[in-house]
Amino acid sequence: MTKSFATPLGEHKNVLFSNLNLKIEAGSHYALVGPSGSGKSTLLNLISGLDTPTAGEVWVNGQKVHQMTPDSAAKFRNQTIGFIFQAHHLLPALTAQENVNVPALAGHGGLKGKALRDRAFQLLEQVGLADRASHLPGQLSGGENQRVAVARSLMNKPKLLLADEPTGALDRSNAESLFQLLIRLGHEQNTTMLVVTHSHFLAQKMDKICSFESGELTHVNS
Repeated sequence: MTKSFATPLGEHKNVLFSNLNLKIEAGSHYALVGPSGSGKSTLLNLISGLDTPTAGEVWVNGQKVHQMTPDSAAKFRNQTIGFIFQAHHLLPALTAQENVNVPALAGHGGLKGKALRDRAFQLLEQVGLADRASHLPGQLSGGENQRVAVARSLMNKPKLLLADEPTGALDRSNAESLFQLLIRLGHEQNTTMLVVTHSHFLAQKMDKICSFESGELTHVNS
C-alpha cells in the first residue's frame, strides 16, 4: 500500500511510504523498529482502520479494513484488535478493574454484570495485579499501570494486538518484564502481535523483526 499526505498549501504530496507490503501470519509476534517519523505509528493506524491508505489494501482476519464504514471500523476495532500505547491512557477516576472493563462497555460484546467483572479480574490475575484491582491509577506505579493497560487490551479476546512503544516510559527492568508478559499472554491466547519499539534488545525477543526506514520495510531475522 501507499500512504501520502498533502502539504499545508496542497501543492505537493509528502509520500510516507510507497508499495509497502507486510504479511503477518496468525499467532505470530512481530517487532517493528525504526527511527521516529518513519511511519511506524501510521502503519498501526492503517491496520486498525483509524486511517486509510492512499492506495492499496489492508486486510485483517479476512476483512477489508480499508473499505469499512466508520461504524463498522469502530466495531471491528473493538472486537478484533487490542491496543497498548506508550502512555497507558487509563481513566484516573476508575479502579484498575473498572479500567480493564472499558473495552467491553462499547456494546459490541456479550459480557455483562458479574461475567464482565470476573473477566476483568481474571486478566488482572494474569498480569499479577489481582491484589491491586480496587486501586486507582494514581495509586499504582508506572509499570503497574502499563500492566493494567495490557489486561485492558485483552478484554475482548482480540485476534490482533497492536502496541505502540508500550515500554517507552519504563526503565529497562520494567520494560523487559512487560515484554515477557506480552509474549507469554500472546502465546497463551494465540494472539497475533505487532509491537513498535525503539529497543532492538526487546525486539529480539519477538518471533520476527521488521525494520522501517525511509519508507522501506525490511524483514530481519530475529
